Amino acid sequence: MELIEDPLFYAVAIPAVMIAGISKGGFGGGLGIVAVPTMALVIGPIEAAAIMLPILCAMDVFGLIAYRRTADWTNLARLLPGAIAGIVVGALTFRLFDADAVRLTIGLIAVLFTLQHWTGFGPRRADGAPPRPSWLKGSGFGGVAGFTSFVAHAGGPPVQFYMLPQRIDKTLYVGTTVWFFFAVNAAKLVPYSMLGLFSAENLGTSLALAPLAPLGIWAGVRLHRLVSQQVFYRIAYGLLFLTGLKLCWDGAAALVG
Repeated sequence: MELIEDPLFYAVAIPAVMIAGISKGGFGGGLGIVAVPTMALVIGPIEAAAIMLPILCAMDVFGLIAYRRTADWTNLARLLPGAIAGIVVGALTFRLFDADAVRLTIGLIAVLFTLQHWTGFGPRRADGAPPRPSWLKGSGFGGVAGFTSFVAHAGGPPVQFYMLPQRIDKTLYVGTTVWFFFAVNAAKLVPYSMLGLFSAENLGTSLALAPLAPLGIWAGVRLHRLVSQQVFYRIAYGLLFLTGLKLCWDGAAALVG
């Protein structure tokens, strides 16, 4: 079996994969985007994305075991068609778009979205009720999530933009994201293969890191059960803000450098 042998790679990859699993299993996947940029400190970003995709798929399977009966099917019906379209666009334009520019754009939106929530600035419903599932918003954010997930494994923030304001039950929220990314990541396997991104070394490295997938999901599920609804949403918005800052930093640093 071929795999990356550099010890420095595993020193950064192991904690990054664990963080991704904990975030996906307990808090809707906000910090899952740290894995690829962290690995990209040692290897190329495209190689890092290819290594991470099979691991994400493994996490999705274990996530479904934990949340198999928990999903908001109304929101999924609005998100998934757009997501599949976004994946197709990402696959067809993969060689044209700069992944760092995508990271920077999504990062800026994530930061502004979180600040808007924390400050209360901006339009709100007169009765103070949370927004309901919307075909227009769901399709739009789903499409962006599919595209950014394909290009940079950064599909989490667009889904959070759409779902967090709805303030649904914390377990229903996480279960919905688990089902969503199970479908999205599985769909990405075919175009990733067609683009030749799965080398023997990449797949071997994915297999070596795969045992971390159930460990991260298990830890995330345990943490999810320990926090209240109010604390969960505080953590979710906090993770989204940190995710945005991380994306901004990675995108800006790469574009300037």
